[in-house]
Amino acid sequence: MTEYERSRTMRAQPEQVFDQAADVGRLDAWLPRALHVHAEDLPAVTVHEDRTDQDTAALLSARREQMRLEWGTREQGAYAGWLQVAGLDSGASEVTVHLSFFDDSHDPGQRAVAEALDDSLRRLEEQVRGGGGERG
Repeated sequence: MTEYERSRTMRAQPEQVFDQAADVGRLDAWLPRALHVHAEDLPAVTVHEDRTDQDTAALLSARREQMRLEWGTREQGAYAGWLQVAGLDSGASEVTVHLSFFDDSHDPGQRAVAEALDDSLRRLEEQVRGGGGERG
């Protein structure tokens, strides 16, 4: 198993950050650019990965009371992850994303994952600030 984690401080209230992150209709605005989530009957979703051109059955759950999103594959235990939003005394938020790959064939490698997570957190921050966060 390989695990990755990245964090970013955002100048916004945690509820605002979480609401943007958990908006199923806008996940593509901040998720890694090669992933596309299609909601079915939540918590069931399908994740399309451009790199492999494959669809994967997954689960996505949002726990607003905990400011936490959790996801993972359904049939095969290939990967799982979570996003946690924590409020800071300054009124800002710290957002942490954690990924666990249980199947090495799904792990794109440390550099690729670090770049994707950093880019995702940056785009989530843009979305929270109203900077668009659209795909480029």
